[in-house]
Amino acid sequence: MNKSAREVALETLIRVFTNNSYSNISLNNNLQSTALTAKDRNFATRLVYGTIQYKLYLQYQLQGLVKTKLREPYLEPLLLMSLYQIIFLDKVPNRAVLNEANILAKKMGGKHSAGYKIVNGILHAFLRRGQVLPAKSKRREYLSIKESVPLWLVDYLDHNWGQERTESILASINEPAKNTVRLSALTAREEVVKELTALGFAPQDSALNPNELVLARGGVAATDLFKTGKLTIQDEAASLAALAFDFTGTENVLDACSAPGGKTVQIAEQLPAGEVTALDIHEKKLRLVRQNAQRMNVAERVKTQAMDARQAGQQFAGHSFAKILVDAPCSGLGLLRRKPEIRYTKTPEDLINLQKIQLEILDSVSPLLKSFGELVYSTCSIAVEEDEEVVKAFLEKHLNFVLLPFKAGKIEAKTGMLKILPDSYGSDGFFIAKFVMRG
Repeated sequence: MNKSAREVALETLIRVFTNNSYSNISLNNNLQSTALTAKDRNFATRLVYGTIQYKLYLQYQLQGLVKTKLREPYLEPLLLMSLYQIIFLDKVPNRAVLNEANILAKKMGGKHSAGYKIVNGILHAFLRRGQVLPAKSKRREYLSIKESVPLWLVDYLDHNWGQERTESILASINEPAKNTVRLSALTAREEVVKELTALGFAPQDSALNPNELVLARGGVAATDLFKTGKLTIQDEAASLAALAFDFTGTENVLDACSAPGGKTVQIAEQLPAGEVTALDIHEKKLRLVRQNAQRMNVAERVKTQAMDARQAGQQFAGHSFAKILVDAPCSGLGLLRRKPEIRYTKTPEDLINLQKIQLEILDSVSPLLKSFGELVYSTCSIAVEEDEEVVKAFLEKHLNFVLLPFKAGKIEAKTGMLKILPDSYGSDGFFIAKFVMRG
């Protein structure tokens, strides 16, 4: 189908804003139905994620300029997407933005719609007036709009990390996510580095994990290095969870919440004479785990089973596993840079509800651990309710477990807990705790 990059982006934004669709799924579905060039696909992707990331900021720019109710569902997404280009994309001329907005408004609105006049009038009015922000004296409101996060999140960060760190964290989540890859433990590091360099990816060492590289650009998924499983796309902080274990190579390991399988594969690479059992509540997601294991050349070490991890305690015999990973379902508050819509969809109540599920999973799997076995709990959240409070509640209930200091990659966690905030290394925010079961 012959669609422009802006039309693909607008259709995606309408679905995300009006139907609460996931941005990555909607965008991928829309891109699959077009014949856009790689350059135009990248442009559409940037429009979608940039507009979502700055939604609150962009909506604030419409204040005082909208004189009529925006009844047609395409109008607000089109205005926000156009403002994003005007404000944040220096290489896109304003004239081109207005012209393309007119074309899309006429196409989306149909013959009798006056939508294009509304869009044209508002965008011209914005260009005359310029950007606006709340007064700096109103710090909470100012930060909320400037960094495009809800007020509750500003308050939450202030409460837990203070005002200075809050401002650092909020600024960091609007920076572009790094292109990071983890090298397979089964491949020769120097050969992969040499090939990445030859392909123009300019790999740099990660500050967190010696097997992670930071690339100068994206597109590595199209290379033979990725297709043949010599590397995989994985965030630096997320890659530390599997490294928190001390493997012998012969263990039976349980990955209780495995999909899409990044950490399952990483564990399997350490088990030449062992096996990892990968659980997920959805069978269709386990297909991704199997595909990942096949691509990364560890399929014979991975067994999958569809199961709610909260039921695992009833399905396996006690003391079946030497090591257990619970990479628990969470709010994703550590992923605000990579998944911008999370900031608008999560609420403080979600943190409490998720804590209950996280503790239920730990309760279910902990009897499955062998004496002196290792249990690693991790989340891609920075919320204390999902991290430190879960650890505290688990230890109060399970007196046969203690926290164990560990080293993961280049990072040492002397307390047995490791929390990485998004502004510390420019990675995802992540939490890891390591328990050992006393004999």
